Amino acid sequence: MGRKLQEASPFSEPVALETKARDKREKKHKRSNIEQQNDANMKRKLEATKLEESTIKDYTKKEKKKMHQNETVIGKESEVCERQEELNSENGRTGDGGNGGEETVVVTGKNSEETKYTPLKSFQDSKLPENVLDCCKDFKRPSPIQAHAWPFLLHGRDFIGIAKTGSGKTLAFGVPGIMHVFSKRKDKISKRVNPLCLVLSPTRELADQISNVLHNAGEPCGVKSVCLYGGTSKRPQISALKSGVDIVIGTAGRLEDLIEMNKCNLSEVSFVVLDEADRMLDMGFEPEVRFILSKTCSARQMVMFSATWPTDVHRLAQDFMDPNPVKVVIGSEDLSANHDVMQIVEVLDERSRFDHLVALLEKYHKSQRNRVLVFVLYKEEAKCLEPMLQKRGWTAVSIHGDKSQHGRTKALSLFKKGSCPLMVATDVAARGLDIPDVEVVINYSFPLTTEDYVHRIGRTGRAGRKGVAHTFFTDHNRNLAGELVNVLREAGQNVPAALLKFGTHVKKKESKLYGTHFREISSDAPKAKKIRFDDSGDE
Repeated sequence: MGRKLQEASPFSEPVALETKARDKREKKHKRSNIEQQNDANMKRKLEATKLEESTIKDYTKKEKKKMHQNETVIGKESEVCERQEELNSENGRTGDGGNGGEETVVVTGKNSEETKYTPLKSFQDSKLPENVLDCCKDFKRPSPIQAHAWPFLLHGRDFIGIAKTGSGKTLAFGVPGIMHVFSKRKDKISKRVNPLCLVLSPTRELADQISNVLHNAGEPCGVKSVCLYGGTSKRPQISALKSGVDIVIGTAGRLEDLIEMNKCNLSEVSFVVLDEADRMLDMGFEPEVRFILSKTCSARQMVMFSATWPTDVHRLAQDFMDPNPVKVVIGSEDLSANHDVMQIVEVLDERSRFDHLVALLEKYHKSQRNRVLVFVLYKEEAKCLEPMLQKRGWTAVSIHGDKSQHGRTKALSLFKKGSCPLMVATDVAARGLDIPDVEVVINYSFPLTTEDYVHRIGRTGRAGRKGVAHTFFTDHNRNLAGELVNVLREAGQNVPAALLKFGTHVKKKESKLYGTHFREISSDAPKAKKIRFDDSGDE
């Protein structure tokens, strides 16, 4: 009864209403707090976003400023580098060969350190007449071999120069030769029947090239030259000799013929140059060279340029040069290839070479515009390969020993001009020839020596340009594998595994007189002296 009265109490309803109102207020307050918190969180997020955007903008500005500063620094560095290159050029530190770096130069010989033999920094430092220096006007500065050779040669010293092809050797001996003519001439205008200077060359093509350079160099100062080589009529050459010349450039065979015919008198020659002396002796011309030198003036100045210094060349120098000649080595005497040439060697079966050659021509000579030089070993190979390529649609020419001189000159001219940019050649085109813009050399057959290989691939990658040399190597060439591996490694080229299978042994070079039983002789070794014993048997 009491419980029922309590439930029905008049105060129960207001209490319930108050509780409801309190709960409602609490909920509203809680919701308000949540909304305020959410608003505060949102505000903080917006502020953080704005701050981040501001930071990003500031960072971007800083980065842009930093990049601009870097670009400015890089630009200044480039200017400094360019200026440094200009200074290097002005100082003659880089040769006309365009290799773009300093080359090691080693000079040996009696009194070679005297100040009068200081290398030239400019052509004007030589203090030669303007008409003599006219041939150098297209060059910025002397090449290393010119800078070092001129002071010695202009002072009458016997000289040995070892430098790679394309280094300006022709003018290195040509300009001093012209000055030698001036010093010996009694009458500056009168014609000379007998020459005063002689330049010997191993091949007709190189002789012709030297003749062109010396003709252009001598014309402004009235120095006449004539080129004597075989494979063409002797009559115009004899006529030129009779008209009077100062310089004779020639090959050993033709010169010997004209001397024996009494048509060429070298008795007044007192300045003699042997260009590519090692190649000349390799070709078997040592008897002819000795015969020709014996016909020159005994008081002569001797100049020898050679890529290598074998025993035969050293012996020739001992017999005909001063006992203490000056020797200048540009780069290194060690056998090394041009590092601007990418060397690719393939070990092939003999019968698959032609198909590989066609595939390479389709790769490298597809446009038939760029110059490609294909080397073979024998004349018969050249005679067979030229028509085979022509039948396949390639426009090809060739030069080799069995071709007439007119045919060789024409073929070389077409190749140089680019009218026929594919040429097949024997090693007559391997040395000394200045053929511009040869992009690819293909060794269809490997040469007899690694030296010839280095000279062959040197026809490309000239004057600082890049080149490609693709070589076919067969089982017949296995005895040269070791030397070829050394050349490839020295130049940082890939050595195929198939080539290493032949071994890396390097055979000792043989002397023509003593076989393998001989000792290498340095160029500055003293000349052998004959020992005489007094008659003392009666004492």
